[in-house]
Amino acid sequence: MLQENKKGQLSGKAALSLIVGSIIGAGLFMKPASMAAQLGSPMAMTITWLVAGFFTLCGALVIAELGVRMPTTGGLFVHFTSCYGPKTGFLYGWSAFSVINTASMAAVAFICATYLNSILGIPDFLDASWQSFSISIYPLGILYPFQDFTIKVIAIVLVLVITWVNTKSLQAGGRFQFFSTALNIFILLLLSVLLFLAASGKASNLVEPGIANTLHRGFSAWIPALTGAFFALDGWINIISMAGEVQSPSRTIPRTLLLGVGICLFLYLILNQAYLFVMPVSQIATARVVASDALTLAWGPLAGGVIAFLIVCCTLGCLNGNIMASARITYAMGRDRVFPGWVGALDQKRQLPVAALRLHGFWITILILSGSFDMLADMYVFVTWIAYGLAAVAVLRLSLDKQQGQPAYRTWGRSITVLIFIAFCLFYLLATLYTDVVSFLMGRQPIIHAGVGLFLVLAGLPLYYYWRKKSLPIVNE
Repeated sequence: MLQENKKGQLSGKAALSLIVGSIIGAGLFMKPASMAAQLGSPMAMTITWLVAGFFTLCGALVIAELGVRMPTTGGLFVHFTSCYGPKTGFLYGWSAFSVINTASMAAVAFICATYLNSILGIPDFLDASWQSFSISIYPLGILYPFQDFTIKVIAIVLVLVITWVNTKSLQAGGRFQFFSTALNIFILLLLSVLLFLAASGKASNLVEPGIANTLHRGFSAWIPALTGAFFALDGWINIISMAGEVQSPSRTIPRTLLLGVGICLFLYLILNQAYLFVMPVSQIATARVVASDALTLAWGPLAGGVIAFLIVCCTLGCLNGNIMASARITYAMGRDRVFPGWVGALDQKRQLPVAALRLHGFWITILILSGSFDMLADMYVFVTWIAYGLAAVAVLRLSLDKQQGQPAYRTWGRSITVLIFIAFCLFYLLATLYTDVVSFLMGRQPIIHAGVGLFLVLAGLPLYYYWRKKSLPIVNE
């Protein structure tokens, strides 16, 4: 097994870089445009980021208690198996493999490849007839596997290369993560400074009226925008998946989560205000890539190439952090014999879950070929927040169980904070499903994103019963 003691391989500095690097990614450069279109108000955008940041931080501190109580590699899969039983644990592990971690990485890799190709200028491999080829997944929608095929090939290459790096050593992946995280922070600060120094900027853009219209739009505006903000802020859960490899987890995990999420929220707020300073909210709403368009307005057309390179740097760090951590869950499932045993094999020389890393690389490749950015991002956020809600319920159950000893760390505010977070999760999930179905029925989107996510999750049930039958002495109800 991987080391699970105070002498873990990941220091506090490496854990912090993992959290920040996993969060900072393509979402910050893609989602503000759609948020502006949905909300139509700079004040509403700022409120949405603050609400998303508050509940993200709340969830991180709540779920950190699980990581401290059971500091083991495998994260919520191990925790759910212990608290709810093997079926729930398996479904989470399957969800993490099929949707949460891999779909998010497919989306990030797609964006990274898009900007990398804007620099390289590689022509399309396939003609228009191949691009229109479709696969129906009625009644949920239609997939176009050969659409943007050149971009998809580049994205696949990026995923496979980073997977290969992480199969060499944990330290190699950690060193790359620390470097890329430091670079990401520098890039975001530099970008914000350049935008605020623009002579064409207007402070009045930050306080444009329009929030009354946003309030009138109701769930159809606020919930999709909140989903976009959650997508940009997600990734912090990776440190829980690697808790067994963190030095002094009871101290390191809560501190690095608080600091990591706080740093990212601060950077996001500053950069979004910088966007608004250069471009009014109506112009951001129509921007293809808001960061590139803002820099072009501020400093000329050459800035488009610069921001493309910077986005590639940021998304590479995000890819590395998530690929490094997410395969540990699948590894734990194979180790516990609820997934094929070869997935839980540990490379004896490098002490790394090489087989699980390679399996993740393969599935991310499939998702890149089949999915679109919006579908992948939205369905993974929905499924992720189901898991966050269940994790909060598990914390509440453990805190009320008198037979459980007091952990070295407990959630700030104790049960009140946990109850608030559970209530918000329930509200957010119901509101998301409602707005998703309404938007689909009204023709505003071609597929029910939450429905696709739920379908993939429930597809794990037949596999669970198969592996339960095959491994009955180990997995039982």
